[in-house]
Amino acid sequence: MTHHPDTPGRPLPLSGLRVVEFTHMVMGPTCGLVLADLGAEVIKVEPIEGDRTRHLLGSGAGFFPMFNRGKKSIALDLHQPQGAEVARRLAASADVVAENFKPGTLRKYGLDHAALSAAHPRLIYVSCKGFLPGPYEHRTALDEVVQMMGGLAYMTGRPGDPLRAGTSVNDIMGGMFGAIGVLGALVQRGITGRGQEVQTALFENNVFLVGQHMLQYAITGQPAAPMPDRISAWGVYDVFTVRDGEQIFLAAVSDAQWKTFCDVLGFADLLADPLYADNNARVRLRASLLPLLRQRLACREASALAALFERAGLPYAPIRKPEELFDDPHLKATGGLADIQLTDGERRGQTTQTTLLPFTLSGARLGAGSQPPTMGQDTADLLVSLGYGASEIEALRANHSVA
Repeated sequence: MTHHPDTPGRPLPLSGLRVVEFTHMVMGPTCGLVLADLGAEVIKVEPIEGDRTRHLLGSGAGFFPMFNRGKKSIALDLHQPQGAEVARRLAASADVVAENFKPGTLRKYGLDHAALSAAHPRLIYVSCKGFLPGPYEHRTALDEVVQMMGGLAYMTGRPGDPLRAGTSVNDIMGGMFGAIGVLGALVQRGITGRGQEVQTALFENNVFLVGQHMLQYAITGQPAAPMPDRISAWGVYDVFTVRDGEQIFLAAVSDAQWKTFCDVLGFADLLADPLYADNNARVRLRASLLPLLRQRLACREASALAALFERAGLPYAPIRKPEELFDDPHLKATGGLADIQLTDGERRGQTTQTTLLPFTLSGARLGAGSQPPTMGQDTADLLVSLGYGASEIEALRANHSVA
């Protein structure tokens, strides 16, 4: 039974639920991560050489520990008939099976929804794909691919310079929507006694993200401009370069905030100017107002501006890099980071911190669950739980069906 880290004895919502995931990269593992943090037993099926993300470099170096903590690991060779049989027996023991391979891949091993649900009608099967069924479904999709074709890269970059968002937004959110679908299917299974298939996709997730810009066009008749070139809804809502080249984001998104903004910065003349009387007037004059504000703020210190805006309750933000968030005082004070031990790479065995799901239950964060698993660390225990004897396990290892 899985319990809340801060309320001993209180089970987590998905305690007792078994999830078997045939996943890789980010999207599928994110779905499993959410379910694991909510208390499910999540068993990650890895190839016998280990999940590829254990050894990625560059921007992929953090994938495995980020998206696979809180899980068990069993290493199987699905190409071997005996390995595929282990996988089918494992899937038969599950409440939920999750996968994010190309359409049709798992059908070859009898691990598709149709095959598994025929024998186990209570099974919930979640497929995380590039596209929902339709003309595009057989295309190879990546987060960057759907950002380019789905309007997000256009909106993020400068005009003529499409730019992907700075994190795996569709992979992560697509996995989250898969988990949301599973939660809905679990509720329905509690009513009907039957499971169902859940599908989520990168492209459709991306379209959901840009839906606000589609409706902006529908309402205004004007195409949405890329964010760096957009017509802001607010008169003051931008990054300012100040003393010593430091940068800070400052905003005043209401007339009351504009008054406070001018008061704390000593801009009485701007406050008294009827040209800037309301937000829409300031929006229309942004082309002249912002250069004036930049000139006046250029000699100010970022830390002093932050202190002023903090005391006044005005929106502001320092421009932070991801690595600086390890020392963020709010995250440290509120338990927003949790210790994990790295399992792969040059820093294997070292302890670092990871981010948690961004919500609380009963006033407490969910915690990080168990450490990211080493490759195949639970293979033997899971085989025993599935009824395999010692000699059978030895034979499976001998022909490299398991590791």
